[in-house]
Amino acid sequence: MIKYNQIPSPCFVLEEAKLRTNLELIDAVQQQAGVQIILALKGFSMYSVFPLVKRYLSGATASSLNEIKLVNDYMGVQAHTYIPAIRDDEFEEILARSSHITFNSMGQWERFGNRAMESGVSCGIRVNPQYSEVATDMYNPCVPGSRLGVTRDQLGDVLPDGMEGIHFHTLCENDSYTLERTLEALENRFADLLHQAKWVNMGGGHLMTREGYNTTHLIGLLKSFREKYDVEVILEPGSAIAWKTGVLVSTVLDLVDSQGIQVAVLDTSFAAHMPDTLEMPYKPRILNAYQEPVAGKPTYRLGGMTCLAGDFMGDYSFDEPLQIGDRVVFDDMIHYTMVKTTTFNGVNLPAIGIWQEDETFRLVKTYGYESFKDRLS
Repeated sequence: MIKYNQIPSPCFVLEEAKLRTNLELIDAVQQQAGVQIILALKGFSMYSVFPLVKRYLSGATASSLNEIKLVNDYMGVQAHTYIPAIRDDEFEEILARSSHITFNSMGQWERFGNRAMESGVSCGIRVNPQYSEVATDMYNPCVPGSRLGVTRDQLGDVLPDGMEGIHFHTLCENDSYTLERTLEALENRFADLLHQAKWVNMGGGHLMTREGYNTTHLIGLLKSFREKYDVEVILEPGSAIAWKTGVLVSTVLDLVDSQGIQVAVLDTSFAAHMPDTLEMPYKPRILNAYQEPVAGKPTYRLGGMTCLAGDFMGDYSFDEPLQIGDRVVFDDMIHYTMVKTTTFNGVNLPAIGIWQEDETFRLVKTYGYESFKDRLS
């Protein structure tokens, strides 16, 4: 149990024991299904715990040269690389640092494929099966006009010489039954090419660590697919790795009566520190609070500390009135939220710490003026 009075504010706090529990479950899936599961840095890039991650997962996937370098430096392996559009001036370094490269378009393949094959990197193509159950268009890679992946009409009856892999990524925090329907759509369009591939990367969005997820069904699906097409199967979840492994601790700085609405102003920001809550959008859970207003209980709209008018989230009820200095703890803030923080308005980034398995707190990193200044010129 985290002792919040030992935590600076604001601060992202990862619980080491919960991360290990997730990793043990994911490792059990990959062992029983005979597949490879790797970490997607776009969802979780907390490299201070990569030594723990590496005990269970053999690799990681990256979508930029900077992520690739983080994989090399802190996982100690070559990256599985997928970049929607590769810069020519970065390509040689990308090649040197990658074991696999998935190209996003036939144009990118034609431009870079020969150089990649000559270097010994295993190459693949991202496909769009034109099927996704992601409800929010911003996160749906199969909407008309999507720039992500090639449709079936852009590929011939035979994979180009040297192209070894097929990659799709159409899930977002989905279950194994969504994957099953997705595989049906994929096979309807690409079955002949799947038989020609050496590996199939099923991307991320497999939320196997969520309570109620049917991992037995997932394992059966993966084994069946792997055996049917005689391919190596790769999954690269982000959220599943760090799902419910930590919190964002904040503090009430001010209490304001705004035309009859009680507002608690925090030392964190939804716009700068939790932008995914506004993008998705979703209402984050707060420990020891009611997600929706409860009649008769103290109720507050929570405001961030920036001057953006829309930097707020509401409304929550509490058993007792909030006081200046009270801690407000946002749950499940380690995956995706941490990687999207900004210093908008000059606000400091939250500190990062680990609540260790021996029930002690380790402060990993703090930020200040230099962090803000270094992003500008």
